[in-house]
Amino acid sequence: MSDLDSDEFDEERNKLGEYEGDRNEAGERHGTGKAILPKGDVYQGRYEHGKRHGKGTYRFVNGARYVGDYHQNMKHGQGIFYYPDGSKYEGSWSEDLRKGHGVYSYSNGDTYEGQWLNHMRHGQGTYHYHDTGSVYTGKWENGKIQSLGEFIHANHRYKSNFVDNIPFGPGKYVFDIGCEQHGEYHQIEQETEASPEDQSEAPPEAPPEAPPEAPPVAPP
Repeated sequence: MSDLDSDEFDEERNKLGEYEGDRNEAGERHGTGKAILPKGDVYQGRYEHGKRHGKGTYRFVNGARYVGDYHQNMKHGQGIFYYPDGSKYEGSWSEDLRKGHGVYSYSNGDTYEGQWLNHMRHGQGTYHYHDTGSVYTGKWENGKIQSLGEFIHANHRYKSNFVDNIPFGPGKYVFDIGCEQHGEYHQIEQETEASPEDQSEAPPEAPPEAPPEAPPVAPP
């Protein structure tokens, strides 16, 4: 039970919302409880000294939901975040950011499994394109395909270095029939419009397809 008087409870309710659950001797939220925040979000789970700490579920008024570990009010540890657009992230969190290994399932059916840093794909990872069945596996930096990587398509694969999602420098197509086609990519700068930030992760651009004149038969 809390020893706070009614005025203090009213002040707390205005700042932190309504709360039902355990408290410590100092009147802080401590243990298991449920809070309805002023904007309508709902948290149910563990508290420690007034902060979300431990296992819990946080439901946002926009339909998003987080289920997992908290540390000092921040998503930290293992958890699943369900976004309003139907996408989902399941994996490691650090101080409210996707960091470490995780799997992101996009609303268009694509999936990414690999390393994350500061909410972005970063490190080694594999991206599956739902519509085409193509797969990219390789390095990522700050959400973009970088360095050495490989695209795997239905009947061929392409291996090259990449800069900002685009092939750059020497690369080769390897066809299932046993032949290869070598070449070199050079980037042409194009001006792009900035897109507004979204709560969910945006999928990368589609992978490069086969060159228009792929060898029809295996070489002798």
